[in-house]
Amino acid sequence: MSDEAVADAGAEMDAAARPPVSLAENRPLFGILLIVVATLMFAANDATNKYLIASYDVPLVAAIRYIVHALLMLAVLGPSRGRELVIVRRKGLVALRSLCLVVGSLFASLALQLMPIAETTSIIYLSPILVVLLARPVLGERIGLLGWLAAVGGFAGVVLIARPGAGLDPAGVIFALCNVVVTVTYYLLSRVLARSEKTLALLFYSALAGAICFGLAMPWFWFGAVPSLFEMALFISLGLTAGIGHFCFTAANRYAEASLLAPMSYLHLLWAGLLGWLVFGQLPDGVGLVGMAIIGLAGVTVALRSRFARRPVLAG
Repeated sequence: MSDEAVADAGAEMDAAARPPVSLAENRPLFGILLIVVATLMFAANDATNKYLIASYDVPLVAAIRYIVHALLMLAVLGPSRGRELVIVRRKGLVALRSLCLVVGSLFASLALQLMPIAETTSIIYLSPILVVLLARPVLGERIGLLGWLAAVGGFAGVVLIARPGAGLDPAGVIFALCNVVVTVTYYLLSRVLARSEKTLALLFYSALAGAICFGLAMPWFWFGAVPSLFEMALFISLGLTAGIGHFCFTAANRYAEASLLAPMSYLHLLWAGLLGWLVFGQLPDGVGLVGMAIIGLAGVTVALRSRFARRPVLAG
């Protein structure tokens, strides 16, 4: 993530809370293209992360990624939009949301150490589906039949992926499920904060929290072989792919409705499977592919359900 895709949940929800895209900016195909690029960047970030944590400790890799990401935001956006990066109204909730991402990043990386990218990403994508179940008791939102069916389908997909005999490391599955729990909290906080906070501020504080938390742990994990030039380039690319992915994801909402873009975010599952095969030679088995497809379909159903729920009813 997949924590990268999750990190833009707040951006998507903030966009959904804003007025519809104006006719002057309504370029849905360009918005979709930006989402395609964003999901590719997120999957590339996952693949690079998995490659590096095979040789280096998770906190070290995460620290460099978040530090580069935070510095990139400051360098690119600081001079022109500095106030938007730092001004928030609900500081406590923003801090809690950012810490959820930090903990989720740790669990996601630990899961990637033990499992292929495709399976890890698919399990983590159970998070937005679970939010549907919690939306009524926590946020007072209506679930509906489609929401319940999507949630059941998502659980069924995870069972197929992580079934006994699938060959997945049980500890990796547990780490991925722990990420799901933390990510659900992150999603719910994103929904609460979407109407009061700016997208850039939520993104910046998430990057800053990761840079501080993992940066403080760096001295205890900075040992072993000195990275090669290729590995240093990969370390730096973690921040770049994260930054480009976040930028494209956020910019896409300027040109198309969030309800149109949300289903497209599940392209991340396709990119994850493709890069897992090309880089690591890992392919899910047939049953696992069915489980991944079910989770993707359930997630798209949730996204489409939200789109139609917001569609105005015309008077007869």
